[in-house]
Amino acid sequence: MRHGQASFGAEAYDKLSPLGVQQVRLLAQHWQDHGERFDHLYAGELVRQRETATELQPLIAPSSAQIAVHPGFNEYDGAPLIDIYLRDHHPVPVTLPILDRKLFQQVFEATTAKWINDELVPGADDHKFEAWSAFQRRVHGAIDELMARHTDGSRVLISTSGGVIALALQRVLGLPDAQVIAANWMVNNSSITRLRYGGGRLSLTLFNGLPHLEKPQLRELITYR
Repeated sequence: MRHGQASFGAEAYDKLSPLGVQQVRLLAQHWQDHGERFDHLYAGELVRQRETATELQPLIAPSSAQIAVHPGFNEYDGAPLIDIYLRDHHPVPVTLPILDRKLFQQVFEATTAKWINDELVPGADDHKFEAWSAFQRRVHGAIDELMARHTDGSRVLISTSGGVIALALQRVLGLPDAQVIAANWMVNNSSITRLRYGGGRLSLTLFNGLPHLEKPQLRELITYR
């Protein structure tokens, strides 16, 4: 699942907003009401991913109720990518941080288009830059690791981010890189994507589901960022 809404525009972005907490608690309650249980719970290292996982701990089997933190499920760091894009490719100066959501999305989409084509070239001071191919290898490797570790009908819940979920789709469906980035923009906060694996097969059974927010009175809680 994708984490709840983070704190866009706040001093510390990497933290669930009050709405993000509400989204995740509604999902946890929905799953509890429908008898959903999981055998293992993973999260990336980011605060918003771990906070989301904490809200979901009651759904995990008592024998393994601890959150297993795995760096393979971290989202890519967009800040160094945007810095390089604005420095080397953007024709008009932009003041950082970008607080206007529409402008931010425009810059971010242009940035990632350059990123997946290896057109962002880090300088000596761009220490946090992660190449697109490295991000792919990290996420696909983490997915393969968990599939090998948890077999025999194990139900594994992962609290992660939109870019990771988009790469999971690529791992299953063989999507080209441009479609992976397009899928990334579609992933809602607190949405569910289900993969089924076993017997050498890997299939997608649900993408971007929001069963906990489908009631008319809750649809205003649906967010992308």
